Amino acid sequence: MLNDILNTFGVQSGTYISEKLNSGLINHTWKISSEGREYILQQINKNVFKSPGDIVKNIRALDSFLAENSPDYLFVSFLPSSSGEYIVQDGSEEFYRLMPFVKNSKTLTVVTTKQEAYEAALQFGKFTSLLSNFEIAKLSYTLPDFHNLTLRFEQFKQAYRNATTERLNEAESAIKDAFNHQEIVQTYKSIVTDSLIPLRVIHHDTKISNVLFNKDHLGICVIDLDTVMPGYFFSDVGDMLRTYLSPANEEEKDFSKISIREDFFQAIIEGYCTEMASVLTQAEKELFIYSGKFMIYMQAIRFLTDFLNGDIYYSHSYPKHNLKRAQNQFVLLKRYIAAEETFSKIILTFLNSKY
Repeated sequence: MLNDILNTFGVQSGTYISEKLNSGLINHTWKISSEGREYILQQINKNVFKSPGDIVKNIRALDSFLAENSPDYLFVSFLPSSSGEYIVQDGSEEFYRLMPFVKNSKTLTVVTTKQEAYEAALQFGKFTSLLSNFEIAKLSYTLPDFHNLTLRFEQFKQAYRNATTERLNEAESAIKDAFNHQEIVQTYKSIVTDSLIPLRVIHHDTKISNVLFNKDHLGICVIDLDTVMPGYFFSDVGDMLRTYLSPANEEEKDFSKISIREDFFQAIIEGYCTEMASVLTQAEKELFIYSGKFMIYMQAIRFLTDFLNGDIYYSHSYPKHNLKRAQNQFVLLKRYIAAEETFSKIILTFLNSKY
C-alpha cells in the first residue's frame, strides 16, 4: 500500500524504510527514510476532515504569505506529487500527503518543565503573530464549529434530554457541574455576538506534541496544521492552559493528582505574550484567564455529552471512560477557578513590567 503512495511522490519501491509513528490521535503517520532524505507521510482521517482539499488550500495560502513576509520562518508545508498534487488517493480512496522531516528535531508527549511550556507558548504565539496581517477570509474552516461553545452546550443539553435513566443517574454530579458553569457559555456568546475581539489565524490544537524542539529543548516551529483556521486567540491559549498546567492529564482516574502549576501559567503567558502582546487588543488581554475556563469546560461537556449519548464519538477502553474523563476535567476546572486570584496577579505584574 505504501509503495504505491510513495511512488506518486517520487519515492521508489525498495529504496525506503518506513517507521509507524503513534503520537497522533487522528491521522496515521509514518516516518519515511529514503536515499539520505527523510519525510513524514500521513493518511488523513477523512471521517474527521470531510474536505481534505480545504486543508491544502489553507496551508498553501499560509505558506505563500509566510514565504513573502517572513521567509526565515520554518513552515512545514506539503510536498507535491509527481503530477503536482499535494494530496493523493489510494485504491480505497484514502487521502495521503507527504511533508519533509525536520532534521535534528524532536517532539514531546508531556510537559514536564515550565521552560517547555514557555517555548511552546512562544511558538504558538509567533505563528499567530506572523500571520496577523493575513487576510482571514482566505481561510476555510477545516472543522466547522470545532470550538463553538454555544453549539457544544446545545449538544450537551440534547444528550441530557435523550439519555437513559441509568446514564443520567451515573452522571448526576457531572451534569450539575455542567449546568452550574453556564456563565462560561454566556461569556462566549457575548464575545461572538458583540464582536468583542477579532478573528485570527489560530492553530486550534496546541498540545505539546505539536511543537518541534531542537536538541537544546528550544522550540523550532509548530506542526500538524490541519486545524489551522479562523478563530479566537483564547482557543490556543486555553488549550495550552488545559493541557500544560496539571501534571495529570485527562486520562487520570486519581483526581488527587490533578493540580494547577501556577509557575506554568506564568510561563505560558510570558511565552505567548513575548510574540503577541503588541498584537493583542486590550479586550483580548482581559480574557487570558477566561481562556482556560473556556477550553477546560468545553472539553468537559464534550466528554460528558458523549457518555450521555452512549459513547459514540470518543474511543474508550473501559466502562464509564468518558464519564471519568468529564469528571476529571470538571475537577481541573474547579482548581483552575480557585487559582484565579493568583493568575490575575501574574498577568498584571507581567504586562505592567514588560508592556
